[in-house]
Amino acid sequence: MIEEETLVLELKTKDKQAQAFEVLVNTYKERLYWQIRGIVLSHDDADDVLQNTFIKVYNNINGFKGDSKLFSWIYRIATNEALNFIKQRAKLQGISDTDYQDKLVSNLEADVYFEGDEIQLQLQKAIATLPEKQKLIFNMKYFQELKYEEISEILNTSVGGLKASYHLAVKKLERYLKED
Repeated sequence: MIEEETLVLELKTKDKQAQAFEVLVNTYKERLYWQIRGIVLSHDDADDVLQNTFIKVYNNINGFKGDSKLFSWIYRIATNEALNFIKQRAKLQGISDTDYQDKLVSNLEADVYFEGDEIQLQLQKAIATLPEKQKLIFNMKYFQELKYEEISEILNTSVGGLKASYHLAVKKLERYLKED
């Protein structure tokens, strides 16, 4: 595994950029895919957003100042790309982001790439009811198994605030699943 600082330097060096970018993609593509997939739910949409994320990273790597970890910076870009994707799709269909999210959950049953059972489907329906920030925090903590410190860096939120949001999200999910 290449050291992050070395990778950033190589990404900013013209003659090493292509090879370094390949390392970057291979290092982060799976984790980013699942982060994006947790937001957009569809495999095909997740692939599109992932590709857009890497294009944005490639085009903006010289603007990366190293104030955070490269991983956090890329994760933030992926998260924002996924959220923007949802907003754009909802706007195109003339519906709210929440209604679009509900539609995505309904479409999960027909998604050939969705490998979950009925319980997973119920969990996804429950997660869709959460406010956007709680949804992000829950997905990052529960599915991505990120530490609060990593989530804090990605979302630019205090660890205490994240813990409170995660706790609230879990309580809401428990309530939803008990009622259903």
